Amino acid sequence: MKKKEFSFKLISKFKKARLGRIKTPRGFIDTPAFMPVGTLGTVKGLFVEDLKKTNTQIILGNTYHLMLRPGSNILEKFGGLHDFMNWNKPILTDSGGFQIMSLSKLNKIDKDIGATFRSHIDGKKIILSPEKSIKIQKSINSDILMVLDECPKLTSNRDTLKKAIDVSTEWAKRSKIEFGYNKNKALFGIIQGGLYNDLRVESLQRLIDIDFDGYAIGGLAVGETQDEMFETVKDITKKMPENKPRYLMGVGTPSDILGAIKEGVDMFDCVMPTRSGRTGLAFTWNGKINLKNSKFKNDKSPLDKNCTLRNLNNYSKSYLNHLIKTNELLASMLISLHNVNFYQQFMGEIRNSIKSRTFTKFYNKYIKLFN
Repeated sequence: MKKKEFSFKLISKFKKARLGRIKTPRGFIDTPAFMPVGTLGTVKGLFVEDLKKTNTQIILGNTYHLMLRPGSNILEKFGGLHDFMNWNKPILTDSGGFQIMSLSKLNKIDKDIGATFRSHIDGKKIILSPEKSIKIQKSINSDILMVLDECPKLTSNRDTLKKAIDVSTEWAKRSKIEFGYNKNKALFGIIQGGLYNDLRVESLQRLIDIDFDGYAIGGLAVGETQDEMFETVKDITKKMPENKPRYLMGVGTPSDILGAIKEGVDMFDCVMPTRSGRTGLAFTWNGKINLKNSKFKNDKSPLDKNCTLRNLNNYSKSYLNHLIKTNELLASMLISLHNVNFYQQFMGEIRNSIKSRTFTKFYNKYIKLFN
């Protein structure tokens, strides 16, 4: 069998925090890494050229939403999402599993069939099986594919969580069969089990037996407290393979990311930077800033005087406050770009701190600032 072009190298560690690099034919991904979310083939409010300038190395697309719009037929005509949206770097695609949970009023789970949805757009009946999810991800031509899983809502019911593990494991097996072998791409398994460590370990071990290129921690950031999330991550990362990427799905705030990196997580995604940008919330090296606040009405200072990207350092907080108050689109564009750029700077400094063995000092400074 030919050597896979996709690979992960663990470069160094500081305590549990890991510095690594993922290799793909479309470029390297330095870890710990943050993936901006481009659900429908766009990171909301950002030009692709600007996204690249933030040092974003990989973005996330969503299988469920791209299946509905624009659809596999159009994506295949372009050879996938990369050419369709003019993005030449790696893409990871969620499998649609989260939508099984978030749109649960519109679907039905069957272990043998998959998830039967009613489209949130027009009510049309759609069956998303493990095989179909992988086929759609292949039409998207993503570089990292995710298995279809059942992600339960936050619950303490062990029977519900155990059943979800059984369903997810069966779907993971079928996803891998459909994925086949492709030396240029990767398939990640997804660990479930709620807040129960023993169930998490069971889920992980069953996925390791199938053998995936990376392992994701799913079913968190669904309503549990941050401490509960950290404790769950701390317990399961002890059992996760050292030589495979570890991905905490749907996370999160800067403090969420810091806490998870402290426990050995490598990859993150979240809508936080752009969603917050659309509501006037900015992330800065001095903490979070709500630009809707009237105290910024006369503030001539920029969000970051050192940020020359799109000349963001030329826009005052006063001007941004004005744009928000008058519902101007430019407000969300400027703040979203600032936030994504900050997140990538934040990840870069985290990587530097792991390399220089100063991560504990960095952690102690910023975990308090963003809580």
